[in-house]
Amino acid sequence: MSTRSHLPSHLSATSNFANQLLLAMPGMLDDNFAGSVIYLLEHTDKGAMGLVVNRPTELVLATLFEKIELKLEIAPLLDQPVYYGGPVQVERGFVLHQTNSLDKYSSSLVIADGLTMTTSKDVLEAVASGNGPQKFMMTLGYSGWGAGQLEEEMALNGWMNVPLSSAEMSNIIFDTPYTERYRRAIKNLGFDLSSLSGEAGHA
Repeated sequence: MSTRSHLPSHLSATSNFANQLLLAMPGMLDDNFAGSVIYLLEHTDKGAMGLVVNRPTELVLATLFEKIELKLEIAPLLDQPVYYGGPVQVERGFVLHQTNSLDKYSSSLVIADGLTMTTSKDVLEAVASGNGPQKFMMTLGYSGWGAGQLEEEMALNGWMNVPLSSAEMSNIIFDTPYTERYRRAIKNLGFDLSSLSGEAGHA
């Protein structure tokens, strides 16, 4: 695992619930996260960082690329939404994508099981040229927790963590409609949505 200097400074190489999904439980009181599915990029004793993967914004890739002076002409990508990744650094872009050993971007965090998060513009330049990751999603902003904060919220049943195989994780994030990602993750645990309550806890 490699962390480049442009990534948030609290990240380290040790993980806990990293590379898992977090599902906001019905008892979640923070409107920023109600109903959210978060892919957890990093979780250490210093804090945690993740991206919300089921809340598209009204901004689409075609518009965003135009704003950063890149020409995107790949038809299937033009109307792909940019997602709300969380309430921290909402002006900053984060690209979650499948890992390719040939990719050499300036600022990337290789997570696990074939997923990487990149914050440098060169990944978007690669997308525009048709040489980018085959599967990716882009968010503006990220979700962050200070030391012990996520653990406390999980202890209060604000979140349920969902470990998944690499294939199923990729399928949910990249291939499942955003409206179905919460339901699909719950299904992997054998739960019915109607059975969930604020008393749910760790998976």
